[in-house]
Amino acid sequence: MLTVASFIRSTPPTSLRTYFTTLTAPLPEEVPWEGPASAVAAPLLRAVDAMDEADRLRLMNDAERVGAMADEPGQAALYAVCARHDLLDGMENGHARALWVFINQPEAFRHAEEVRYADEKRYGRMWDGFAGQPGLAVARDGEAVAAFRRAVAERFGSPNVEVEICDRSRPALEGAGAALVQAAVYREGRAGDVLEFVDGSLARRARRPVIEAALTYEPATGAIEVVAAARETREELVRLFAEHLLDATFPGERLPIRHYTLDHLRRPFDFPTDPEDNIESVRVTLMRLMPYDTQGERITLECMRDAEASIWQVAEARLRDQEHGIEGYMLTKVRFTIRFRAVPGVRGGRTLPVTISMPKGCDLKDRTERERLIGEKYLRRWRLLRDV
Repeated sequence: MLTVASFIRSTPPTSLRTYFTTLTAPLPEEVPWEGPASAVAAPLLRAVDAMDEADRLRLMNDAERVGAMADEPGQAALYAVCARHDLLDGMENGHARALWVFINQPEAFRHAEEVRYADEKRYGRMWDGFAGQPGLAVARDGEAVAAFRRAVAERFGSPNVEVEICDRSRPALEGAGAALVQAAVYREGRAGDVLEFVDGSLARRARRPVIEAALTYEPATGAIEVVAAARETREELVRLFAEHLLDATFPGERLPIRHYTLDHLRRPFDFPTDPEDNIESVRVTLMRLMPYDTQGERITLECMRDAEASIWQVAEARLRDQEHGIEGYMLTKVRFTIRFRAVPGVRGGRTLPVTISMPKGCDLKDRTERERLIGEKYLRRWRLLRDV
């Protein structure tokens, strides 16, 4: 019920009224829809308590889906698939925007959930990228899509396969962003069982899980990216996607692998930035060092937020007895904080912490789309990120 309470308290009354009129469950007549949001919450929560189990479960599921798309990554996904940006811009908050798409464009809402899934997993352990031929058209229906479903079913032994294809965009720091076509692939997995209560008694129930994968194609570059849990399935999914939906031969060439390099941070670095990004300062707060002559030791240096010394001053003081000082160590991990200037009306300036671990680890993939764009821009500018 915490999810439902948060949904009700976070959503403007006009949006809630539209949603609750779609439910068959009875509502109290005294809900003050025209009053403040605080006055609406209590009677609605009492009505939820009085609902039968089916209506309450539906509401809980709806509230969870809408709430999940109300944060910044969810909003970016909604804007990536919904053409009514002007309408969304005029709404009060993220819950109102997510609920409007959920009610009025349920297919777009589902596509937005698929977009978020693909973007959150991008560059992570579930991701692979391949170079394809640019300028191709993606088949949307007809025999090509049917052949793709049959090929996936046969290749992975899945009795049922569903494919959903949509146009979307991927934001860029400058310009209009990249136009993409995304295919969400759902296939039935191997049979198993789960422990459930059946008629009040604990029992095992047979089930076949649904396994999700996402593929994107960028016509401007030909890049094909795939997100799927099992590494061994990713290249095969891209091959089938290219063969059936792009009508092209899959060359098998991977996109450049992202590697990080930290060597030049062993010396003081000034982290240049552009004025339009409103960055006030960049401070390195942690370094992890490994001696070149052994892999069995690590040294971690850390500067707390209020420390007056820089990380390089700490390193000089702590390693002064070493023959080569910090130059005798390989830098394997850094953490730094990007601090933005305060914005009028917002208390304090926000910060963006970034941690990089050699050779391919970076937690920017867990940030919002805007933060990832800012981070990637400057990681390249500061010579911390390169493609090989």
